[in-house]
Amino acid sequence: MKTEQRIAEQVGSAIESGSTLNIRGGNSKAFFCNPTTGEPLDVSDLNGIVEYDPGELVLTCRAGSLLSEIREALAKNGQHLPFEPPGFGESATIGGTVACGFSGPARPWRGSLRDYLLGVKLVNGAGEVVQFGGQVMKNVAGYDMSRLMAGSMGTLGVLLEASFKVLPMPASVRTLVFDCNQAEGIERVNRWSGQPLPLSGSFWHDDHLYLRLSGARSDVDQAAARLNSGKPMEETTCWNNLREHRLPFFEKTGNLWRLSVPSATAPLDLAGDCLVDWGGAQRWYVTNMPAEEIRNTVRQAGGHATLFRGDEAAEAFQPLPPALQQIQERIRQALDPHGVFNPGRMYRDS
Repeated sequence: MKTEQRIAEQVGSAIESGSTLNIRGGNSKAFFCNPTTGEPLDVSDLNGIVEYDPGELVLTCRAGSLLSEIREALAKNGQHLPFEPPGFGESATIGGTVACGFSGPARPWRGSLRDYLLGVKLVNGAGEVVQFGGQVMKNVAGYDMSRLMAGSMGTLGVLLEASFKVLPMPASVRTLVFDCNQAEGIERVNRWSGQPLPLSGSFWHDDHLYLRLSGARSDVDQAAARLNSGKPMEETTCWNNLREHRLPFFEKTGNLWRLSVPSATAPLDLAGDCLVDWGGAQRWYVTNMPAEEIRNTVRQAGGHATLFRGDEAAEAFQPLPPALQQIQERIRQALDPHGVFNPGRMYRDS
């Protein structure tokens, strides 16, 4: 409580002085988005599990809690965060995970971070400690403000606590590898996603499609037998390496782009090396092509492009259409009327 009070007082002081705050936790994702200015507001000492009931499949923890410690606590009870959030470093915290809204390889089949976020406690732009949501999935009281925090990059408030729905770990996991080109890989995963198969991950790179099956042992065995053209892969660390960007692909020189497109979209006409994730819905490119050229190509495909890591002169996020930009500005004005939190982090002029 002392830490919460200290944070609320620091926000109040910033409001009074007309200054801004740069919210920091583990700093493992400082590379993502635009750099921000302001007085540092450190939340890393706001840590620990507040409440965890394995029987109810609900966990509440403080924002500065290490992601690795949360995973360890859940694993002791045979449970996990189904959206597989990446940490990008041992110092990764739950607060930074929520702020970035990142989800891992299982996202298309198991859901995103936003889907499992039940409630939050935060300090708003008036310096008040407020709470949204709860600890149950069916929480319909008022607007779903808690899920607004997912992916907001700390621009809507200082996260203090978060509650998540957790799930049991799958009883069986198996990886199959198929030889195919990119177009074939996209077509296959989209076709298989429409069938009763226990899919939980897929990625394509360098003429190889990797497919993960997870669930009850009998279901996984039946699915593997049905997809018998795939070669079993004993080594399964590739999924953690994909999640944490430790595959050789992510070590290549150039700007790293994350492209979000409809999953069945044909291979894009872009220069550079490509890794296809999320059944085709997320495509990683290492390229030095101009940002506008990349974004125009992706826009024509019905998607958007995010500069994940690289050229600091380019905007990280694709500019929003005017109508959506107005909605975003109104939300921020309502929650942070004084513009205190992480100015310019999402868009440089905001």
